[in-house]
Amino acid sequence: MTVDDALAAASTCGVDRLDATVLLAFCLERDRTWLIAHGDAPVDDAAAASFTSCWRRRLDGVPVAYLTGQREFHGLRLLVSPDVLVPRPETETLVDWAIELLSAGALSHLAAPNVVDLGTGSGAIALAVAANCRQARLTATDKSEPALRIARANAERLGLRLDCVVGDWWQAVDDRRFDLALANPPYVALDDVHLAALQHEPQEALVAGDAGLADIGAIVAAARQRVSGWILIEHGFDQAPAVRRLLAQAGGRAIETRVDLAGQPRCTGARIDAVE
Repeated sequence: MTVDDALAAASTCGVDRLDATVLLAFCLERDRTWLIAHGDAPVDDAAAASFTSCWRRRLDGVPVAYLTGQREFHGLRLLVSPDVLVPRPETETLVDWAIELLSAGALSHLAAPNVVDLGTGSGAIALAVAANCRQARLTATDKSEPALRIARANAERLGLRLDCVVGDWWQAVDDRRFDLALANPPYVALDDVHLAALQHEPQEALVAGDAGLADIGAIVAAARQRVSGWILIEHGFDQAPAVRRLLAQAGGRAIETRVDLAGQPRCTGARIDAVE
């Protein structure tokens, strides 16, 4: 069997060509560019068996990132596992906004801004910010210790400083104050039809009550006791008006929503003046 034969067999069975290429490259310990240039290269029996197992699991809906154990996000190669959500391109909108605030925006005057990433999962958001804003002090929280182990491993591999703390939202950081709070909390409603396609990812990191707004509401409600600066929240494409209302009720100012690469409203943020 050659590289082209293996890819053709997977394609015939319904595997997306890009997915198949990524999986075969992983099984052969090569990159995709090599595969494209070496279609007639032989695939040994062990690699062929591993590839077949991978693409069959992919047909069952297992994300490619779980099969390879890694995912590219904002220029960083991150370890992932079924203990964490697969980092998605739309979340880069939140990261870009945070970097803008810290590097050239309202928080750029701070010598060592304190930033918290609530519900960090793999650490994707916190580490992308840390990689681009070396002056920032990053704290990452998650109520899942297995998730935090992934975040710590990613920080160590990348050589980035990240303080990982276990706990549920703000409870993890006691009474600490932050200049910038970031969160990509669960925001999928319990009855959302898209959940069927996400069955292999941790549901507790996806689903929230109150039409998907329960966790966002909890984070925003306590923001004025925790933030003296800015808070940025990722949310569903149809939740921006509700999130803006929550931020306004919490005393947020300069409230703004930004769209992702697909043009969907994806992140809403506000200036927060802390209260004692």
